[in-house]
Amino acid sequence: MDNSHFSTLINNFQQGIFGALNEKKEELLKEGRKVYNLSVGTPDFKPAPHVMKAMQEACGKPENYKYSLADLPELLEAVQYRYKKRFGVEIDTDEVMSVYGSQEAMAHIGMIFCDPGDVILVPNPGYPMFEMSGIMAKADVQYYTIEEKNGYLPDLDSIPAETLKKTKYMIVSYPLNPVCVCAPDEFYEKLIAFAKKNDIVILHDNAYSDITYTEKPGKSFLAYEGAKDVGVEFYSLSKSYNLTGARISFVVGNKDIISKFRLLRSQIDYGIFYPVQYAAIAALTGPDDFIEEQRQEYGRRNRALCGGLRRIGWNVPDSRGTMFVWAKIPDGYESSADFCMKLMERTGVIVTPGSAFGTGGEGYVRMALVVDENTIEEIIRVLDESGMFRS
Repeated sequence: MDNSHFSTLINNFQQGIFGALNEKKEELLKEGRKVYNLSVGTPDFKPAPHVMKAMQEACGKPENYKYSLADLPELLEAVQYRYKKRFGVEIDTDEVMSVYGSQEAMAHIGMIFCDPGDVILVPNPGYPMFEMSGIMAKADVQYYTIEEKNGYLPDLDSIPAETLKKTKYMIVSYPLNPVCVCAPDEFYEKLIAFAKKNDIVILHDNAYSDITYTEKPGKSFLAYEGAKDVGVEFYSLSKSYNLTGARISFVVGNKDIISKFRLLRSQIDYGIFYPVQYAAIAALTGPDDFIEEQRQEYGRRNRALCGGLRRIGWNVPDSRGTMFVWAKIPDGYESSADFCMKLMERTGVIVTPGSAFGTGGEGYVRMALVVDENTIEEIIRVLDESGMFRS
């Protein structure tokens, strides 16, 4: 069929740089070249044994294969327990719901807020799904710029008043993928006051609160006074608990938003598979020492990669949060995509161009900390031998 049979929405989607990078990767593999893939943020750590055991036991019970239709009471209580233990935040059961991963939830939640022409605010650069939440809701997606010189924090005062009058929600996320920074307490306090003043909902994506490299541990948006009045938070088990394929996350916060979103989701799915719910219960209520051990290992990888790159002539700052590193491309390249393709051709190292995260990401690349220190040392040696970073 030709494109006339399909919607304008789907016809406007492009495979883009990720498709080109994948094609080049397959070419290199066919040539027998070694490839080092630092482009995708999939943890290389294993889920905790007690979590896998809970899933296995639940899979052995025939009654767990029927429609779930709702969250188990024990699951909601497990989220309550985790938020109190980890963040010091009290939540009620009507202030939390499960979703099939934060990405899927983000794609749909705009539908409960927006009519065509309403505005949403997303960061530039930022995770592509933030933008998609507005596109799926047929909203007008507007961008707030975040820049290195400002610590990648938004200048809330610079957003035009006319834009704010039409804005339904603003997406915020710290630690922020791809720029790898955390936000100070005073930012959240100002953000909540800003949201109340302008009658704007805040959607906070909190995927990386357990992967930080600063003195203070990552926090929850809901830990700040007034947060529940203005928004919700997406809390994922993918990165902290290495459950990426299980697709289990939670939306937590304002009970009215939760109620409307639960109503929407009742029209499009039948709830989370029971064995996944039981695995999540085990994760949220069981021993969590491994989370800190992983954070320490991510920290070692962060220092090994960034320190090694600086040693060979690429001035890359240490990441402050997330499982990624954000770096300016060296001088002499036309674009971040151009640099990524040439880097892969010459070294087999695959990184993601910053332009994939918006116009504000041009001139940068993102690297995932998904290989061990020995592999990182090997990558540094290969990059050094390429001569690409020598002045």
